[in-house]
Formats: sequence, C-alpha cells, structure tokens
Amino acid sequence: MDRMRSKLVAALAPDSVEIEDDSALHAGHAGAGNGGHYTLSIVSNAFEGKNTVARHRMIYSALDDMMKSEIHALAIRAQTAAEASMQPTQKEPR
Repeated sequence: MDRMRSKLVAALAPDSVEIEDDSALHAGHAGAGNGGHYTLSIVSNAFEGKNTVARHRMIYSALDDMMKSEIHALAIRAQTAAEASMQPTQKEPR
C-alpha cells in the first residue's frame, strides 16, 4: 500500500489518499491469489473538470505496473477538494 500511495502522490499531488486492504474479504474466490483487493479514496484537484471515467483512467495510469500484477481489484472514490468538502460529516452515534 505504501508503493500505491507513493505512485498516486507523485502522479496526482492529492490532498488526501486513503487505501484499505480488503484482500482478506475475498480469500478463496477465483483470481484472489493474483493480487490484492483495495478500496481507494483520493482527493485531488487534478480531477477538476474530469468525469468519473477520466479520473479512474488517471489512477490506473499512475498505478500501471501494479494493476498488471499486484492489484486484482480496486474500488475507487475520486473527488476534487471542493467535492470532498461538500460531503456530510458523520455524526457520533447516540
């Protein structure tokens, strides 16, 4: 995950990057042994004016060599800083 983070920082200069390793949840299914399963939340102004497909392509490009071997599945949430600031904050349970 550190290598993923380094590549994303170098390519997209994000304000934030959160990566979760979900590999254990997928153990035993076909292809699970050929790379990990990850969830990525990334905030970068490099996404400004880009649609979802273009944003995902930017991420796949940054992780190119890893997508071919080390990453089997990647769930992505890619936002600009303005979009991220409009997200509601989670309230503490009562």
